[in-house]
Amino acid sequence: MLAVVEIGGNQFMVQKGDIIDVKKQTTDEKKKMSVEALLLSDVDGKDVKIGTPMVAGSKVELKVLEHYKGEKVRVFKMKSKKRYSRNKGFRPHMTKLEVVSVA
Repeated sequence: MLAVVEIGGNQFMVQKGDIIDVKKQTTDEKKKMSVEALLLSDVDGKDVKIGTPMVAGSKVELKVLEHYKGEKVRVFKMKSKKRYSRNKGFRPHMTKLEVVSVA
């Protein structure tokens, strides 16, 4: 089964066994969380269920593997001919999730 889920403001196409990186979630490490799917489909794409906005009765189980900091993102601002430039950076907090089941 394939599913499209929305986590942290982003949409991901997942199936059982996938590992995805999302914005930080509040669930503790090694715990499970579940979300509803926006779209469900079998692997062939013949049986498709589209939600408005969620598919009723759908459930995607996710296991939190770890919380970590992502790659550094550079933020550079500059105004030409004004001798103004600013270079900042930050590392976003991320969560690694494993898809346990799609139903």
